[in-house]
Amino acid sequence: MTLASAGYSVTLRLYAPPDDQHAIGRITTAIGSSGGVVTALDFVESEATRLVLDVTANTRDDDHAGEIADAVAAIEGVTVHKASDRTFLFHLGGKLEVQNRIRLRNRDQLSMAYTPGVARVSRALAKRPEDARNLTVKGNSVAIVTDGSAVLGLGNIGPVAALPVMEGKAALFKRFANVNAWPICLDSQDTDEIVRAVEMLAPVFGGINLEDIAAPRCFEIEDRLRRSLDIPVFHDDQHGTAIVVLAALTNALRVVNKKMEDVTVAMSGAGAAGVAVAKLLEAAGIADIVALDRGGIISPERTFADASKIWLQENTNQEGRNGGILDALEGMDVFVGVSGPDLFDAREIQRMAPDPIVFGLANPDPEFNPQVALDYAPVVATGRSDYPNQINNVLAFPGVFRGTLDARATKITEAMKVAAARAIASVVRPEQVNASYIIPSVFNPAVVTRVAQAVESAAHA
Repeated sequence: MTLASAGYSVTLRLYAPPDDQHAIGRITTAIGSSGGVVTALDFVESEATRLVLDVTANTRDDDHAGEIADAVAAIEGVTVHKASDRTFLFHLGGKLEVQNRIRLRNRDQLSMAYTPGVARVSRALAKRPEDARNLTVKGNSVAIVTDGSAVLGLGNIGPVAALPVMEGKAALFKRFANVNAWPICLDSQDTDEIVRAVEMLAPVFGGINLEDIAAPRCFEIEDRLRRSLDIPVFHDDQHGTAIVVLAALTNALRVVNKKMEDVTVAMSGAGAAGVAVAKLLEAAGIADIVALDRGGIISPERTFADASKIWLQENTNQEGRNGGILDALEGMDVFVGVSGPDLFDAREIQRMAPDPIVFGLANPDPEFNPQVALDYAPVVATGRSDYPNQINNVLAFPGVFRGTLDARATKITEAMKVAAARAIASVVRPEQVNASYIIPSVFNPAVVTRVAQAVESAAHA
């Protein structure tokens, strides 16, 4: 069952009898009995005829929030005046705004910031465009570009529906790495149009973060932009995921006392994230990977037109395995899922090698039941925040772009990604590494600093 979370948090404005000392207890009991988690209780006002209070609770989904409101409303003497969805309130007016870095307090400053002084800077940039990184916002700016075709787990919901997600991404860039990021949601899913649009926007930005673009289109878009632009292009769904998976695996192997070059990996999912994970794990020295898509194991016998699937076919599955997920798990040291929910019964982990490591990264529901998996695997990781070892891209992309911007890099290489992964892993000190702590918190301030420094060093190298 999906657990209650802040993503579906609701605040109930309640009227309760002022002389009933047990009303609060009955309210919190009703919420708890309905599966909600009370996170706050505030007394708003005390009147002669009623007590006004706000109760905030985490719920599982919209329907569950309604059930909790109904359960509270059924309490004798208690009235539910209003139910407010806190997530929607959080988004009112959007999550971003533009703020000046300079103050315009008088005519003298206006003359430098705008006409006539700005013309001098424009003339200088016409002669030396490379100075734009120093003299404009370009040096600390990233475009977050999407076509809305593969947004989170919601699928092809389009550019408008993708905007809140891209706003959130921009907020994370600013919060964690002080990088100015703008959401660019393009109303096209034509590869040529997307590539041309980004090329036309590129003069403003020091980097391009491609986001939530469906495979296989995302591969061609990234490849073409990397060749045509002189700034880094990074598809976070691919490379951000791969970096954090490698970081988590680095420390997980320490827990089970295995070496990177000795272990084999079964990987479910051969889309954008899966291909990037496979390439980065191979670059880090993994012995062999057996990848699966919806048709089963990617084996020599199958036929593909997609270049990314052909790469997997040519570079993985050294034993030539065939079959489905259970065949792929047999005898493997590691499972990485970047596919969909409930792929297999967690008890099937017993098929794997001794002391297996399993990462179920489908959101919100992993490829297996994480709670059951703990009975069969020493190390379990998911993409969720309510279990230990959350594999979260926020650990990677802020520091990666901070480092590339600081290095004035023109591209992001495999070496830079491996350096980023090792930097993330290093934040967890050797004496801290254990089965429930293989990856640092996204709020650990050392993460961005170390990743940025590692990426900048690798870029210069």
